[in-house]
Amino acid sequence: MPSMWLTDAQKVGVAFCSGGALFLFGGVLMFFDRAMLAMGNILFVLGLALIIGLPKTVLFFTRRPKLKGTAAFTGGVVLILLRWPLIGFLVELYGIFILFGDFFATIGSFAGNIPVIGPYLQKALNRASQASGGQRNAELPV
Repeated sequence: MPSMWLTDAQKVGVAFCSGGALFLFGGVLMFFDRAMLAMGNILFVLGLALIIGLPKTVLFFTRRPKLKGTAAFTGGVVLILLRWPLIGFLVELYGIFILFGDFFATIGSFAGNIPVIGPYLQKALNRASQASGGQRNAELPV
């Protein structure tokens, strides 16, 4: 099977982001376990830095339109670490929606290819993308 277009570091980054998403999901399932939520956040940010590179990650989080999302995401992580996991997760979720709202349409186009549930996921992610401003991939870091 031919190799994908990802480098080895990017493949590790995808694994870290996937692990981070699983830890976040597990943390929510375990009634907002703060250790799992914190580990999920660390893995997600580390994976993102490996996928797009450290300079582009810093540029992405420090752009003027993304500062509100960065502050909310960071504040949510701090609240989780200060033993307020439910409030922290909700604040963090808001930050993720602000930061990555532009990506929902792109994710929706890929999710549309999943058998059975793909069209429903694509429709929901396209609605979320339109709710976040409707600009499809206007300022992607890559």
